[in-house]
Amino acid sequence: MWRRSLLSRVGSTSRMAWRTEPQRAHLHYSRPAFVVKPFLLADIGEGIRECEIIQWFVQPGAKVEQFDNICEVQSDKASVEISSRYDGVIKKLYYEAGDMAIVGKPLVDIDMTDLPEDASEPATSNAAAATDKSSAAEAPAAASSPTTRLPVENAQEAVAKINGSNSGKYRTLATPAVRRIIKERGLDITMINGTGKDGRVLKEDVERYVEEPTESSSSSSSSTSTSTSPSARPKIAQTVSLEEQTVPLTPIQSTMFKTMTRSLSIPHFLYADEAYIDRLVALRHTINKNLARSGDPSLKKISYMPFFLKAVSAALEEYPLINCRVDLADEAKPKLVMRPQHNIGVAMDTPTGLLVPNIKNVQQLSILEIASELARLQAAGSAGKLTSADLKGGTITLSNIGNVGGTYVAPVVVTSEVAIMGIGRTKVVPAFDENGAVVPKTVVNFSWSADHRVVDGSTMARMASLVKRYCEEPEVLISKLR
Repeated sequence: MWRRSLLSRVGSTSRMAWRTEPQRAHLHYSRPAFVVKPFLLADIGEGIRECEIIQWFVQPGAKVEQFDNICEVQSDKASVEISSRYDGVIKKLYYEAGDMAIVGKPLVDIDMTDLPEDASEPATSNAAAATDKSSAAEAPAAASSPTTRLPVENAQEAVAKINGSNSGKYRTLATPAVRRIIKERGLDITMINGTGKDGRVLKEDVERYVEEPTESSSSSSSSTSTSTSPSARPKIAQTVSLEEQTVPLTPIQSTMFKTMTRSLSIPHFLYADEAYIDRLVALRHTINKNLARSGDPSLKKISYMPFFLKAVSAALEEYPLINCRVDLADEAKPKLVMRPQHNIGVAMDTPTGLLVPNIKNVQQLSILEIASELARLQAAGSAGKLTSADLKGGTITLSNIGNVGGTYVAPVVVTSEVAIMGIGRTKVVPAFDENGAVVPKTVVNFSWSADHRVVDGSTMARMASLVKRYCEEPEVLISKLR
């Protein structure tokens, strides 16, 4: 009896499920809403927590596809263009140009448009969907149409901004520090004539623009008084009160502040010496003559820096301790990490501040290959296009203060390295030869700083002496090349 009752219940339940199934199928006529996806700012370098928005390539209402550029950001080390990972429509920008964006926080909201509009609409609304599509496509041509939707209006505003005086391309023609000055003074960057490379607006250009009278003031003054000369008009700079101003540190200055503060915890060992490089001068002259004769446009001549870089790399083969780093993950038991690659950093004075890109695997490169890579990094640094890959992974640093001036320097060791070499200006001085006669000789001064917690004075002195020998006797250095 109870079996027949159970079977009857199961049968009735299955019949109910069979009867209600078609009814559930009719509950999915409403169109699913688009998926709004927050696009997060990913980590673009070692330890970077925030970066400045230089310019936007999109505005709310704009359609984007994968790998389309969304914005350009300036970190404390490099300028990077952020591209989209999704297809969709931009719904919201979380920052304005010039704001500081936080790593891991949303940059924009993207409305995903993977599903076709007509696939999720009921048959009765297909005509309305087609009407909406056509109106959205014709909206840029008929901006005054009353049926224009809000996202399209926002897109038109974005186009107007791009075509107007606040064009995004002009924002890239100045460093973040200069843009901050322009923003604080309420100036229009498109009205300033840039004298830097590729029309870059420099700080001097801003000061010159502020001091010079504008065309509008000259026209107004000529209309009000014909007897007043242009030189008699008051300058804008004279109206600025001579008061102290407090300005925030730029991203690069902030990083330098933190890095150098940490470096003060390292006990420094200083060592200096000088090298007579007349043989190196002759060798470089011969190489440059051959380069000029070859007509290679990629490398017309080389400086002394590639030789110094190769000399340091050759010396590191015998003194690998100078190429290591200190691991303080366990402060009770510090360790040394021995690094086989010679990623030698070169301190560069760029428009955005001091940056230290590094040449990877110098131990495997020839002197001409080092010179080509150095030229690439210098061009990228001047244009503000150094990438995070160029800036990270350095094992030892060379700082050529001789380009600016000076003889000796006390360079500061960073926490990821144990040594740094400073190079003074190359100059010709009177010296004695083997016969006691006074002759001119070319001399350059080397200054070394080392982490005295792990590098003793004798090791640093021997390393410096070997680098000096390679520079004074470049034939010995060439014999070390593979």
